[in-house]
Amino acid sequence: MATADMKVGGSEESSRSEESSRSEESRWRLGPTSSWESELVSIQHSLKFVLKLKEEFVCPICGGVVLNPQQNSCGHIYCLHCLQGLLGEASRSPSPSRSRSPSRSRSPSPSRSGSVCPVDGALITAAEVFQDNCCKREISSLEVYCTNSPACASVVTLHCLQEHLRSCQYERLQCSNPGCRVLLQRRHLQEHLTDSCPHRIEPCPHCRQPYQLSLIKDHEQSSCPEVEVECPNRCSQKVRRCMLTDHSNLCPEVQIDCFYKKYGCSVQDKRAKVKLHEDTTVNQHMLLVLRSNTKLEKQMEALQEEVLLRQQEIQEESFLVGGLEREVRPLVQQSSRHEQIVSTAQRSLTRQKDLLSRVQLEVQEVSQGFGPGLEDLDQLRSSLNAVIQQVSAAEALRDHLGALEENFKRQSGLLDLHNTQLNRNKEHLQELEATSYDGKLIWKIQDFWKRKEAEAKGQQPCLSSVPFHTGRCGYKMAAKVYLNGDGEGRESHLSLYIVLMPGDFDPLLPWPFRQTVSLSVLDQSGAANHRTFSFRPDPKSNSFQQPATESISNVASGFSCFIPLSQLETPQNAVYVKDDTLFVKVKVDMAGLGDL
Repeated sequence: MATADMKVGGSEESSRSEESSRSEESRWRLGPTSSWESELVSIQHSLKFVLKLKEEFVCPICGGVVLNPQQNSCGHIYCLHCLQGLLGEASRSPSPSRSRSPSRSRSPSPSRSGSVCPVDGALITAAEVFQDNCCKREISSLEVYCTNSPACASVVTLHCLQEHLRSCQYERLQCSNPGCRVLLQRRHLQEHLTDSCPHRIEPCPHCRQPYQLSLIKDHEQSSCPEVEVECPNRCSQKVRRCMLTDHSNLCPEVQIDCFYKKYGCSVQDKRAKVKLHEDTTVNQHMLLVLRSNTKLEKQMEALQEEVLLRQQEIQEESFLVGGLEREVRPLVQQSSRHEQIVSTAQRSLTRQKDLLSRVQLEVQEVSQGFGPGLEDLDQLRSSLNAVIQQVSAAEALRDHLGALEENFKRQSGLLDLHNTQLNRNKEHLQELEATSYDGKLIWKIQDFWKRKEAEAKGQQPCLSSVPFHTGRCGYKMAAKVYLNGDGEGRESHLSLYIVLMPGDFDPLLPWPFRQTVSLSVLDQSGAANHRTFSFRPDPKSNSFQQPATESISNVASGFSCFIPLSQLETPQNAVYVKDDTLFVKVKVDMAGLGDL
């Protein structure tokens, strides 16, 4: 109280004391509060004490048990949060000054203005309030019934009540599942969370992905990939939602074109009806195929005629090339002679330039003497004019040589172009002449030892023959040979294979390919001791299925150890390599292959 009396005085002292009071009040309002007391604020009026609560422990502001007691100078105690509210209202609405009895030394200054005690009307200021720890200890040790009584019969001290409520089985709690607002006693909460809450998380019975129980039905109806749904094309099958795309490739109700559309069939209907159409109209489809085949044969005849015309053009171009070569040859010889002449003229020109330089010097000397050297000067001028004429002739000759060189280059380029076209036409003609349609191939491999050496060095891994066929509309295939061996036979055997290639009539042929194939290396001695092996295709092998149209050919199949290289080099009773040439024969058994 003495401190309070010292704050009363002149205006400057009053101002300073008012600022100090505000600072202390601010620090007091921010003072610490026990966590258990702040948690009991919401239920302090519903607390039931075992013994009757003493009057001094009742807050005169709120009428409940005092929490975090604060004592004023008048001796009464209040709840911290109640006193903060009371002083806050007083600061927002200043109350009129009150007169005091003459026994008081001075009237209260503005720094001591505040609220009044509800009990005795004493002035309450922040500077005179302090925390009553003795009272706090007594209140915290009071015994109370659990707020969930009579269901819960527990009796605890006041400061332990919140700790008890955190584990009390009768405390009412809200369900923690998102979207659920149900309040339950703690003892029933777990069963509700796991068994009865409509907002709990459960795995989808189909795809086993976790979803909220209330959303699982919508998930099954709209997006679950494992739920069986009816085909969108209204067929009788039910398909998992994730397999709808694959099912559409087999669904009998999907609209498709007839397989023979490329041959002219215009039927388009559901897959099942198109399949029935294909099975029941084989004759009409065969007629379409035959018409297409006839067109192809006409095209083949046209191509053969074109080949003959190209052959005639090649012969004509060969004659033309020969004539050009004969014309170019003397030009080349003439160009060589002209080069020699130009070289000689250049050397002569160099000598004449040197002579001209000397003559000019002599002219200068003679010019100085004038008289006696005039005759020599005329001779020198004549000589100079002759040199100039020779130089002009040499330059004209050089220009003529340049024109000849340009003409020679033009003729050489034209000759190279004709040679390239001639070689391309020869290769095309050879391929057409070598193509067979009887299921047989005789393959002549020249430069055997040179090719074998190149293959051993990795420059040319294998050789492929020209294609041959089992008929005009039959299977298309070719032979492959590894002169230095392949796989198990590398560097010890010659490897020989057969490979199926995409053909124009593959959709009409039976698959897989089942015809017996014989591979032979022919004896050139005349004794007919050919080396021959045969095999029957494995229907399960990918090598004998229908080649894909986008691929080059199937995987080759045959013998990696067809014949040892030692027998090719030093045969006993046969000659397989003669004049650096090897002959390979392929024969396909044509039994059972009918014409389309």
